[in-house]
Amino acid sequence: MSTQTHFEETLQRDIDLVRAKVKAMAILSERALHASLQALVQRNRQLAYGVILRDQYIDELETDLNRLCLEFVVRHQPVAGHLRFVFTAIQINKEIERIGDYAESIARQVLAVSALEPQPPTALFVELGELSIRMLREAVESFLQQDADQATRTMVMEEEANTLRNSINAQLAELSRRNQLPAAALAPLMTIARRFERVTDQAKNLCEEVLYMCTGEFTKHKGADAFRILFFDLDNACLSQMAEGIATALRQPRFVFSSAGAAPQPIDEQVAKFMAGKGINISAQQSKPLEQVPDWQHFQVVVALGAQARKAFPNRPGKTILFTWSIKDPAAAGGPSDHAPAVFELAYQSLESHIKELLAAVLEEPSNESKL
Repeated sequence: MSTQTHFEETLQRDIDLVRAKVKAMAILSERALHASLQALVQRNRQLAYGVILRDQYIDELETDLNRLCLEFVVRHQPVAGHLRFVFTAIQINKEIERIGDYAESIARQVLAVSALEPQPPTALFVELGELSIRMLREAVESFLQQDADQATRTMVMEEEANTLRNSINAQLAELSRRNQLPAAALAPLMTIARRFERVTDQAKNLCEEVLYMCTGEFTKHKGADAFRILFFDLDNACLSQMAEGIATALRQPRFVFSSAGAAPQPIDEQVAKFMAGKGINISAQQSKPLEQVPDWQHFQVVVALGAQARKAFPNRPGKTILFTWSIKDPAAAGGPSDHAPAVFELAYQSLESHIKELLAAVLEEPSNESKL
């Protein structure tokens, strides 16, 4: 004879319904990712069309899950662990739906490149795609099993995805330089790599939600009191990397610095060598697009390095302050090689001066007049 009360039975039934809906959504998103990857490798437009057409089913499940979660709150008025469970389910619902959108975007890019010749090597794409699928699967499993340890282990995989994505971009850039890749294929293929990498970002977010559900701690917002500054240019290969390195080397504990580019390219070898000569090691920095900077919308300041970078930057999010610094990019200067050190030095001195003045302004205490 069951010892559970009617309330406990109803509560468990509704919890199981929510879990089942999350699992169903995850299965559809995982299938979409797998199909979009196969469409790329096999140049199969039918598979790509299928991913695009079936995205509506993921959207419908998202609506159903939101309804279930709302009904759960109204019916049970949850507190403590049960409240965290339903809150986490709502957040995870958004993450999985967004992953479905990424799969659809990949499929659309596949349609754009499927007929182009010559086709690029796909081994790294397969590795990145399979990693993203695995990470999604394990992240969802950590939610279904309420397993904080699995969530923590899964989050670590995101760094590998970043490395793979950068390797793909470097490979594509080299093929383009050698005229072994159609010009029309470069942007769509980079978008495909970016979308698979973004899947791992969403899976990491999902894991962070699981940790909150299991522990009650908001791991996402640790260190939120830091002042965040982003340096942005067109290729994130030289000038913005110099700026990030100079700023980081100042070792200001209240600040977080990052850099990004509109169309990222591998970091210029000359800049790494020059910065090393200044005692600043930028080998750990990576070239990346804006979307790969975690929570870039919440950076307090964005510095666009040049007028073209300013035009390429999206509309300012929220209360972000945008500055434009007109500093000549030494990698684009050209001219005799013996001029290179002088051009790099000029850029370095200008960046260092701007950065120190900006940080001093942020750190300056408000005057008495401003408090009146």
